[in-house]
Amino acid sequence: MFNIKLIAVGKLKEKYLTDAVAEYAKRLKAYCKFEIIELKEAFLPENPSEKEIEAALFAESKEILKASEQSAAVALCIEGKQLSSEELAAEIEKFGNCGNGSISFIIGSSHGLHNEVKQRSALCLSMSKMTFPHRLARVMVSEQLYRAFSIMNNGKYHK
Repeated sequence: MFNIKLIAVGKLKEKYLTDAVAEYAKRLKAYCKFEIIELKEAFLPENPSEKEIEAALFAESKEILKASEQSAAVALCIEGKQLSSEELAAEIEKFGNCGNGSISFIIGSSHGLHNEVKQRSALCLSMSKMTFPHRLARVMVSEQLYRAFSIMNNGKYHK
């Protein structure tokens, strides 16, 4: 059975988003061990400089890398590869076939991820060329994970 971690910087506060993530987490339990890890966002002033943002991303990267140890890391970032739901399912299966049933999907802060996290990731993944609210990413990733596992198990969810 797969061990899937959704590692996210920052805390979801909106009930409608936490409810949606909880629903997909419940559904995923039929297919894998699913764990959500929320990491503390580094403090930044109101209008941070590029240097301050870089320092914050570096600090967050240390916690991200620690939380994703012993797993294949998938970094969610704008410049990542765009996959269809079927292709994501195939990537997850590939990780499993290579003996790595533990996968960490990583969502950075609203400023993104430090390059070290991207470089250490087995896959850099982009959800779209479109811009979405940062907090919505957890719902989208959770839903796509559920869809991928449904595809892998010939379920009825994906049509």
